Amino acid sequence: MGNNKTKLGLTAVMAAMMLATAACGSQSEQDSGASPDPAASTAASAAPSGSPQSQKHLRMMVGVIGGKTPEEHVLFEKEVERLTGIKVTMEKPSGNMNDKLLPAISAGEKYDLIQVDKPLMEILYDQGVLMPLDDKIKASSIISDPAVFPAQEWDQVRLKDGKVYGIFTKFQGGTMPVVRQDWMEKLQLQEPKTLDDYYNVLKAFKEKDPDGNGKADTYGLSTAGLYEIQGFMSGAGVKAGYVVKDGTRTIPYASEAAIPVYEWFAKLYKEGILDPNFATNDSGKMRDLFLTDRVGMVTYWDAWVGMFNNTRLQKDPATTFKAKGLLPAQGPDGKVIMRRGDPNVWIIPVNSPDPATAMKFIEFWSTEKGNILGTLGIEGEDYTVKDGKYELTQTGKDHGQDHGSPFIYNTKWQNPFGLLPGVKEAQELVLKHATLETTGSSWKEVEKILNNYALQAMQGKIPAADAVKKMNDELKAAKLID
Repeated sequence: MGNNKTKLGLTAVMAAMMLATAACGSQSEQDSGASPDPAASTAASAAPSGSPQSQKHLRMMVGVIGGKTPEEHVLFEKEVERLTGIKVTMEKPSGNMNDKLLPAISAGEKYDLIQVDKPLMEILYDQGVLMPLDDKIKASSIISDPAVFPAQEWDQVRLKDGKVYGIFTKFQGGTMPVVRQDWMEKLQLQEPKTLDDYYNVLKAFKEKDPDGNGKADTYGLSTAGLYEIQGFMSGAGVKAGYVVKDGTRTIPYASEAAIPVYEWFAKLYKEGILDPNFATNDSGKMRDLFLTDRVGMVTYWDAWVGMFNNTRLQKDPATTFKAKGLLPAQGPDGKVIMRRGDPNVWIIPVNSPDPATAMKFIEFWSTEKGNILGTLGIEGEDYTVKDGKYELTQTGKDHGQDHGSPFIYNTKWQNPFGLLPGVKEAQELVLKHATLETTGSSWKEVEKILNNYALQAMQGKIPAADAVKKMNDELKAAKLID
């Protein structure tokens, strides 16, 4: 599940598309027109003719696509082969994918397909290892179909030369504050609109025993470091990433405008409202606090609103737990700033041994059978079908209908199980308000500087103004801002 770019506004048509296609598992069947299913012809053309020598084989590297466990990942590869006739090896690094992929590419290793987000795609583009895909997209009746991928979305994956180098693996949602709505209702709290409102809600979560156990053991807010504090930076009108003004690169998180938000966090920290381990949390630890009644609000993805609710419902169908996505805090102008996730795409390296079969796989992934695999998972393992009726196994329920593509673009297939609780409302906020961030290949260097001083300021270890000055000094010295 990751830094974005270029601003994007989504239309009402897109909203309808996304709501029809998503959930932490996404979609249902294809439309019932009489025309041939292009996925069937794709699979047929790739299927083996009988001799082992005729079977195509693809080597891939993936991030989140595939099985949820090593054992299921093997089943996932076999399911791809069953559905397409293509034998696949889907290498799935256990750690940071960049640490495995970039040295492999530098060493000249050959992959047919790689799943990446846009920042990594830009790094690979700068290294000259990406194959432009415009002609292949135009030649594909599947990929060029605006019902499969809306035309306006392709601008997200055009790079400096105006060419498209990636084809979407899924629809990326956005991030937001996610609240324990059941606690809100129990404490009779109103939905927060400003930073002051947010402070009052978080303070109540800390002080008014929302879990009802008679102990002072809850926090108002937890984060995973600076990850996704955009919802609160919005209260000062500050956008994450780079913002270019009159040709000058700026980083608003390192600007004076961000000082009041760092001070707001320092106040939460001092008063014990902010989880004291927020600076060292990873997202897993943050999620666990939310799911175990230790914290009332986190900052995370729209998809996880549904996954939080689904996780608790699976454990206890009678639970009162209710997660809800919130709008970010309003800025001085009354507007909000919300993050849209980086596009996640398939890329074909220039040294791919078999780009034609790689495109056949992408076509498969973009149609009904691929959508089912990427969301519901493996037939017989995650779900069963009898007389056209789908039923999730317990494994499928535990996997939350997410095998790498919990949300898709394709409007020709709809999830037979509908949306997980809370996802529709969270996605509506994203579709209406979220925009992409601009980062770039040097963003990791930027993050080190921001994290060093911002986290100190948020813990009250150094004044926020000093933190911002030091950020600026180091960013300028490294030529990361102008």
